[in-house]
Amino acid sequence: MSIFNIRLDVMKAVEKQLDGFMEKYLIPIDKIWQPSDFLPDSQSEEFIDEIKEIREEAKELDYDFWVVLIGDMITEEALPTYESWLMDVVGVDQQTRNPWAKWVRHWTAEENRHGDVLNKYLFLSGRTEMKEVEKTIQYLIADGFDIGTGRDPYKNFVYTSFQELATHISHKRVSKLALDKGNQRLGNMCRIIAGDEMRHYLAYREFVKLIFEYDPSQMMLAFADMMKRKIVMPAHFIRESGQKISEAFVNFSDAAQRMGVYTSLDYVDIMNKLTAYWDIEHLSSLTEEAEKARDYVMNLPARLMRVAERLMVPETPVQMQWVKPNGMM
Repeated sequence: MSIFNIRLDVMKAVEKQLDGFMEKYLIPIDKIWQPSDFLPDSQSEEFIDEIKEIREEAKELDYDFWVVLIGDMITEEALPTYESWLMDVVGVDQQTRNPWAKWVRHWTAEENRHGDVLNKYLFLSGRTEMKEVEKTIQYLIADGFDIGTGRDPYKNFVYTSFQELATHISHKRVSKLALDKGNQRLGNMCRIIAGDEMRHYLAYREFVKLIFEYDPSQMMLAFADMMKRKIVMPAHFIRESGQKISEAFVNFSDAAQRMGVYTSLDYVDIMNKLTAYWDIEHLSSLTEEAEKARDYVMNLPARLMRVAERLMVPETPVQMQWVKPNGMM
């Protein structure tokens, strides 16, 4: 039997539990938060006053903070790319509307609110060159991305497990930075987005755990392959007007490192968390090739830690087209 057919059989076996996963890890539309819960009500007499308050609070946040917040928003706004990618994964059948396709649609619907609320907040803040940001979003969606997974569900679920926890960390730390500056509205907004990302992370890591039970050797090989490639952020291709692909991502990543929002040490920590949860060390009945893959994965965090500790991040920010200098509101 081909690897493709084995993947498909495992996906069909796991999909029998998806209704339970949707009930546990996703929230019904009538009960979940919406962007309007955090933004000024345009029908309210206090609407203009609330916008002025947002703009005043925005003055307290520094340049790197805005680069990170805008980069996070752009990442969320490229959702059409992520959905189309996942809909093409082996075992996901949008024609028959099978359980996996249903999961992807409902996951997408929850994720869609994140870019929506952050985009509207940034528009109101007065600190963002919105046309430049909008161009970046359009570039990112038009350029697409390649996360090195192909149509392989095993690799895709390793990626989504990793990425959902990374975005949780980023939004949670941005929330704390905003709250520390007294920006309650933005802090609460990013905190609740981080909560969504955590639920999604818990679901995707569970998918991988189940696949390990059905097909441990192939799942181990897929995990090792993704670690060899290194997990690239979904916004890796970010660019501004007149730039090459990924040029803006470097500046965004450097700002996140300087702010401590998401660092190379976090990458290693996420890998350790996933390795421990999937109990890689104690997997049994692995093929010889999968045993070697496990050894590689188990030894990798120490190597990555040494690299992370030597990483040098520029101290001086690069001026980006996304952000208005303070005082130009």
